[in-house]
Amino acid sequence: MQMNAIDFESYELLQDEVCAQRIVAAKQKLGKRTVILAHHYQRADVYQHADLTGDSLKLSYLAAQTDADYLVFCGVHFMAEVADILSSPEQVAILPDLSAGCSMADMANLAKVERAWRELAEVLDPDALITPVTYINSSADLKAFCGEHGGIVCTSSNATKILQWAFAQREKVLFFPDQHLGRWSGHQMGLSLEEMPVWDFDEPMGGLTPEQIDKAKILLWKGHCSVHQMFQPQHILRFRNQHPDGLVISHPECSFEVCKASDFVGSTEYIINTIREAEPGTRWLVGTELNLVGRIAEEFKSQGKVIQFMSPMVCMCSTMARIDPQHLAWSLENLVDGRVVNQITVPEREAKLARLALEKMLAVSK
Repeated sequence: MQMNAIDFESYELLQDEVCAQRIVAAKQKLGKRTVILAHHYQRADVYQHADLTGDSLKLSYLAAQTDADYLVFCGVHFMAEVADILSSPEQVAILPDLSAGCSMADMANLAKVERAWRELAEVLDPDALITPVTYINSSADLKAFCGEHGGIVCTSSNATKILQWAFAQREKVLFFPDQHLGRWSGHQMGLSLEEMPVWDFDEPMGGLTPEQIDKAKILLWKGHCSVHQMFQPQHILRFRNQHPDGLVISHPECSFEVCKASDFVGSTEYIINTIREAEPGTRWLVGTELNLVGRIAEEFKSQGKVIQFMSPMVCMCSTMARIDPQHLAWSLENLVDGRVVNQITVPEREAKLARLALEKMLAVSK
């Protein structure tokens, strides 16, 4: 067994086509011992090598079910953490590039959430009255916080169902880190905007009065996705003026105004399935990440469907794009030589608590 990992520098200048050939060769050598999971937002030259694809919820299920020795996650850091948490202790989760993070996830950290919990304790008993709900786009320690405090994890596929569960436990919810998903999901349940104030983690008491906290049903963390915030209502208005018969579909990480102006709102899996099941010849404006939109535009072109990216500006998940063919080839060829690089390991206590919150989510979502 090789003692030293192959240095990445020798891969940096490799052509993508060469990397693709080496990835295929490495996969053949590794066989069923290794599975590559890729999120829908992943770049095409990496996505093509995936064994399993999906949105966050689907990939959570898949990570829990696969029996491969190595789980190579072509996504971002929190996704590889979920794979490590839900897999068996013998399995190894790998992130080909450790710099593949999530700007939204970074908007909530454990210190800020614990401070919010302490501040809320000044006006009420949070453990008796508030269910913490974290979007899966968050670090493992925040999932562990939810597990420790009777909370749960959600995804964009199941957020409304998870909120229904949360309100069955306690009368309020602290929802982090994405305010837009929380707001849209609460709206779907009939909550007013006044019942869903934003908790500004840079302000004492979240910038809220005790009266606002008392009246709140959902306290929305002041976080957002840098990709989905690019979409604006005027993009939809322009599309409708140009194509009156066109349809608009958006991800719930978009702003409330964009979601309200859309014909359909849902997760990446929902977006794909809705367009797949639509009549041939339909035209769509899609408010989600560019790689996904480009992929489905090509997939459904033969059905006469025209699929258009919502923003006039190019906006993709730049951190996920850091997983490139060079890093994937590097991580796989190290495995061929018996060396694990970039293993993602969640500490045992943290993983145990996070698993509680994740397993609640998977049970509620069935």
